[in-house]
Amino acid sequence: MTVDLAKWIPWMPALAAVLCGLCAAYRPARKLAAPIAIAGIFVAFVMSVIISGAAPVEGAAVVHGFNWLAAGAFRADFAYYLDPLTFVMLYVVTGVGTLVAVYASGYMKGDRGYARFFFGVSLFIFAMLCLVLADNLVLLYLGWEGVGLCSYLLIGYYYDKPSAVAAGKKAFIVNRIGDLGFALGIFLTWREFGTVQYAELFDLVRQASVEPTAAMQAIPFLLMLGAFGKSAQFPLHVWLPDAMEGPTPVSALIHAATMVTAGVYMITRLLPVFALSPEALTVVAIVGGFTALFAGTIALCQYDIKRIYAYSTVSQLGYMFLGIGAMSSVGAVFHLFTHAFFKALLFLTAGSVMHALTGQLDLRKMSGLREKMPVTCWLMFIGCLALAGVPPLAGFYSKDLIIGDVMARGLEEHDTLLTILGMAALLTAFLTAFYTFRLWFRVFMGPLSYEMGHDHHAEGDHDAHHAPIAADIKVEHHHEPHEMPWLMNAPLLVLAAGAVLAGWLGEHWMHRMIESSSAHLAVRPVVEVDDELFMNPHTLTMVLSILAAVLGIVLAAWFHLLDRPAADRVKARHGDLCRLLENKYFIDEIYDRAIVTPLRMIGHLLFVFDRMVIDGVVLLVSYLPRWLGLALQPAQRGVLQGYGLGMALGLAVLLGWMITRL
Repeated sequence: MTVDLAKWIPWMPALAAVLCGLCAAYRPARKLAAPIAIAGIFVAFVMSVIISGAAPVEGAAVVHGFNWLAAGAFRADFAYYLDPLTFVMLYVVTGVGTLVAVYASGYMKGDRGYARFFFGVSLFIFAMLCLVLADNLVLLYLGWEGVGLCSYLLIGYYYDKPSAVAAGKKAFIVNRIGDLGFALGIFLTWREFGTVQYAELFDLVRQASVEPTAAMQAIPFLLMLGAFGKSAQFPLHVWLPDAMEGPTPVSALIHAATMVTAGVYMITRLLPVFALSPEALTVVAIVGGFTALFAGTIALCQYDIKRIYAYSTVSQLGYMFLGIGAMSSVGAVFHLFTHAFFKALLFLTAGSVMHALTGQLDLRKMSGLREKMPVTCWLMFIGCLALAGVPPLAGFYSKDLIIGDVMARGLEEHDTLLTILGMAALLTAFLTAFYTFRLWFRVFMGPLSYEMGHDHHAEGDHDAHHAPIAADIKVEHHHEPHEMPWLMNAPLLVLAAGAVLAGWLGEHWMHRMIESSSAHLAVRPVVEVDDELFMNPHTLTMVLSILAAVLGIVLAAWFHLLDRPAADRVKARHGDLCRLLENKYFIDEIYDRAIVTPLRMIGHLLFVFDRMVIDGVVLLVSYLPRWLGLALQPAQRGVLQGYGLGMALGLAVLLGWMITRL
């Protein structure tokens, strides 16, 4: 059967990873790494498309790969769960992953770790495909930890650069916090239900005879902790902006197609489990709505163009969690799908700007680049329109569907919390349009002005008032900016087409996909509110969202194109607030003083205890026999007279003792 081909999908990039590793070991073959990686990911994409046409329209098909883990009643096989939600994720991971790999083949050209980079990318895609295709929680966790490992390898790709190494460790450690909760959730699921396989678990959860116990209701909260870490939701968001230390294609891969979408996917996949607790989805909505607004405000005052897009990703992921929490899984997955196109486009065009300016990232040091990079300029413009939610681009349809569903449910159920979250989402839409076009107007519009950046291994500017510049390009030195070759621009054209057309697929297509998946519990019909004071909530949301986007763009044009000194005057007038936002609310500093420094001090104390006490005891135990031997050593000199004298003295002592006893 055609569906059985699914068992080979993750192994195509895995094979590519092995071959890329061999290319890294054999220097003359290193240039082959890029085509091998591209071919492996693209074949997985083609197989996904073919299999999706043969898969059942309703329900799910389980394809068994091989027996993996079995112990008593416990069983977790390498098997794949194929339903429409799986295929949506496969399109994103393999489709966008292929385009990013093609772009990277030109972007990373000449880098000394060329083959090593594509080994990491291929392994990353393999891990993400295991996560997406898994038919059980253990295989899901394998992919989950796999993308965490690969993110560490790729974020810290420039291992001789201290800031990159620190960023890789930060991503790995912060995700371990969330992953601990996820692992505990899996253990608790097995203990309460006796299975980790989706099909069996969903059947047990949906049985009316199952009365959720306190332990069952704790499972969603443990699982969501893992999702918050992997998808960079507050308070575990701090690793994602620092992940910009990796090469720009890695940033695009993490933010658009792989790692950060894993948390959204996991909660959507396990929505029947989240229904065990009436408060779980409410918490997801609150955290998502708060994170969207929180990250949006930080992006207003950043100057590193990649970090602006990084905080934008955190904010957009917040929208997705808000959608899931408000039982709009259609909107959440739809936004995940459209976001992959325009966010990959934005990161890669930002990479083109870095490439042209040899690593420069500070938007204050560039202006008017449309004259030198017209293709990049207008491709980024399309991505900015989509991110800002301007119709008829993709972001408009998916983002407004989430906000509309939240507002509709809030009005229908007279839920004040959801109504407030919906209003916060509208405010976030305004902020998104403003900071997105702030970047675009500063970089591409206005008079031509720029400063070239540092070389590939430069440490970057560590100005206390703005994010460090992470130069990650090794290119030939040019005296002026230059447009990218078509090897790099061609994938951007495809992504731009997706940013325009993906939304036209419409809510109805995504509704059909989600309704036939495990997320169908959260599918809600469009709510009609008959009230003279309100239009249809979705129509009202659409109008307000368009107005918010237009207002954000107009204000960005005024402050960052028509009257740039006005932005400086506003900053001077509100210096404390701007410093607060530039320094990201000092969250990193708070964590450092409240968590990192105390733990480091405890570590130093334990180190001293280990050296002074533990090592002292070990040394004492080892030295006692040695000292005893040294004390007895003079008695063993090989002189017979001494032995005889010793025996006589010993007998005299024994006789004296016996006489005293009589």
